[in-house]
Amino acid sequence: MKSVLVTHADLPLGRRIAKVLWHDARVDRIVALGEGGMPRAFAGWRSGAAARLVYERVDLARQRAVSELFRSKRMRVLTIDSVVHVPPHGAAQDGPPLAGRVAPRTAEARHLLHFASESRTIRRLVAIGSAFVYRLAPGNANHLTEASPLDLEPDVDALRRAWIDCDMLFHAAAAGTRLQVALLRVPTVVASGGYVYLHPGLEGAAGVRLRPLGFDPLCPVIADKDVALAVRAALACDRTGVFNVAGRDAVPLSVLGRWTGRPCLPVPGALLRGASAGPQLRYGMSLDTRRAAEQLGFEPRYRVGVARAGDGALRLEAVAS
Repeated sequence: MKSVLVTHADLPLGRRIAKVLWHDARVDRIVALGEGGMPRAFAGWRSGAAARLVYERVDLARQRAVSELFRSKRMRVLTIDSVVHVPPHGAAQDGPPLAGRVAPRTAEARHLLHFASESRTIRRLVAIGSAFVYRLAPGNANHLTEASPLDLEPDVDALRRAWIDCDMLFHAAAAGTRLQVALLRVPTVVASGGYVYLHPGLEGAAGVRLRPLGFDPLCPVIADKDVALAVRAALACDRTGVFNVAGRDAVPLSVLGRWTGRPCLPVPGALLRGASAGPQLRYGMSLDTRRAAEQLGFEPRYRVGVARAGDGALRLEAVAS
């Protein structure tokens, strides 16, 4: 992994992954892609005659933009050998469907796989997926392995449907021989300060959330720092396929909402629609992560809890264990 391309590096998880790779002596260069302007955190990393970080603005959901980038002279000079695909998250949620009713995140996955497979230098792709693609049975006893069935019911909400579509694209690519593909299925991602990513009910700005009355599912969580470490571990080996990646902690949805400034208000299920009515807000799960431990050598380092901030409020924190 001499030269690594990281998508959505202008978003929190992308920045975290870029930072971990920046401090890895095995990485000579990071090519960071983003839709917005270059994050201020990257400014100090671009100093010197041979900057280790190159930032490019591109809309990955637009095929022409991705084609022009991958086929440009500047990309050929960079000789990228590995790609990390970070899905849109936080404030960058899916916009309206593109032509052909394709969700933007699905279009991104298609374009990235196509042009990475075409490249003469790219050999490995690590994609971050979601554990919310699994089908959940009633209750909190859902212990899920990589072989557990996906939720392919026709009434799945649009957000989870896009996650499932992306998951199937990367999973299929992992079975090929042209590109080494590792798909990391992660549960709810949390960061110090009470930030939540990749949860269909809690992601976004702080504030009250609705959940079905009578349900308080168990939610496995993983710190953003552990996600970055898992990506680094996946880049450093040649193992392919799907890997469940999770932290050491799991908490009820009501507790997670309270810790992150997103209190969950129970209401009758008949009043809920879309992601707010999905099984992830009714039924709990746990992830079997033995494959990631055995084949990637990844073990989580961070525990999730609460600490009192300077203003006296209790906020979620991720600390090294």
